[in-house]
Amino acid sequence: MLNVLIVIHLLLAVAMVGVILLQRSEGGALGIGGGGGVMSGRAAGNLLTRATGILATGFFLTSVALAVLSNTHASSGSLMDAPIPAPQQQQAPQSQDQAPQQPAAPISH
Repeated sequence: MLNVLIVIHLLLAVAMVGVILLQRSEGGALGIGGGGGVMSGRAAGNLLTRATGILATGFFLTSVALAVLSNTHASSGSLMDAPIPAPQQQQAPQSQDQAPQQPAAPISH
């Protein structure tokens, strides 16, 4: 379920970017969407505005659904609540016939 929702969310995001770039820019920053096309400026504006609103609503709803689903799948504890394990010291294996070695005495001058 989560993977399907993520795919839908990504498709909505890509479609929304495409529709926004097709809209007529007032400042002419990108230069895309200006000029003459199949539809008149008013009809294209209404269609693209409506499509942007629908895609934005779908994007918002999938965002909320993903946040709710990720909250239910997350663990209930905090990372700060977890106990800190004590470091374990590694000892070299000793054979039966050897006595344990004593640390060397400090050399004094």
